[in-house]
Amino acid sequence: MTTVYDFTVKDRQGNDVSLSDYKGKVLLIVNTATGCGFTPHYEPLEEMYKELKDKGFEILDFPCNQFANQAPGTDDEIHQFCTLKFGTEFPQFKKIDVNGETADPLYAFLATEKPFAGFGKGLKNAALNKFADMNNKAFGDKAYIKWNFTKFLIDREGKVVARFEPTFDMKDVKAAVVAAL
Repeated sequence: MTTVYDFTVKDRQGNDVSLSDYKGKVLLIVNTATGCGFTPHYEPLEEMYKELKDKGFEILDFPCNQFANQAPGTDDEIHQFCTLKFGTEFPQFKKIDVNGETADPLYAFLATEKPFAGFGKGLKNAALNKFADMNNKAFGDKAYIKWNFTKFLIDREGKVVARFEPTFDMKDVKAAVVAAL
């Protein structure tokens, strides 16, 4: 059975990092952007990381520019923005694609394990869904991720146990992380 530990990703400098290095930890894998309405999610993510990292928790940050070009900078520029504005300390990896033919295999796996189930109810969520659908038309059946700040919760065995769209309350995300720990 495939787990996240079977994947290798690139760090910000382009070096290979095996996700098996994170065996035994609870992971939250997030595709991020610096110019998105959800960019303030960095703040509760960093708070959660500081509070829970000593209990075996890691956040893996994958910048992505596929959603309305909201992560246009270089890997170094993105990292500098995140550390200066939000004080992030969790690992940030090389910018990747999460949709289409060039989607990182990790994200194709994550989205296959936990497919999109909706942004939730309400006018704002319906508007985001319409905008996301327009943005992701070019990716066809490989539109794995609908928008920035989609979060995948991975248990200590490397299995994908939950998916949280950016519209989900960060308190609910944290509660799920705590339960997984």
